Amino acid sequence: MTNRYVAVLADLAGSASPPGIDPAEFRLALLEDTYEVAAGLDLVTPALVVAPPVPPEIESITWPGTPIVPAEGLGEAFARLHELGAEQAAIIAADAPDLPPLLIGKLFRALSHAPAAACPAEDGLVALAAWLPLPDWLRTALDTVDLDTPDAFERLRAAAPRPGLVQSGPGWHRLRWPADIARLDPGLEGWDNTRVLLGG
Repeated sequence: MTNRYVAVLADLAGSASPPGIDPAEFRLALLEDTYEVAAGLDLVTPALVVAPPVPPEIESITWPGTPIVPAEGLGEAFARLHELGAEQAAIIAADAPDLPPLLIGKLFRALSHAPAAACPAEDGLVALAAWLPLPDWLRTALDTVDLDTPDAFERLRAAAPRPGLVQSGPGWHRLRWPADIARLDPGLEGWDNTRVLLGG
């Protein structure tokens, strides 16, 4: 069986909070909910990827034994996950608290016929999955492309020897700006910490 990791890219300086909500608490709630998506998946190892130094509050949201991987950038993050034993890995943006687990499953299925697969967002990517170790062309592309790069999917496809080497899964949304809160569906299960913080 393929050894799969799903890592959340913890960015505690990212998304802007809605008015009246503490920005640090908001970002931590998003991160915890997104981590819960990863941790709830079957047959994968959840992890967090954090740019050093690792904030002390990070460990408080994870299950015991969760790897916390210090890394700068997606290329280094995938390399560190490979060192932990990952043969495939998906890295998710921390501001997707209501991401359906099925979409991560679809990325791994796409890896059955391509070395990389992405879940696109309006400006950038929600997640990127790949076989490890990364092929040279992808590792080089990730020197200048991350999940926040507006045309990330197009740039990764352009860097590949053939466009089909980077598959696209169904897209989803990220909560990067206060107006994005309207994208949350109260009837959708999950995102409990964000829901409580928003007073819903």
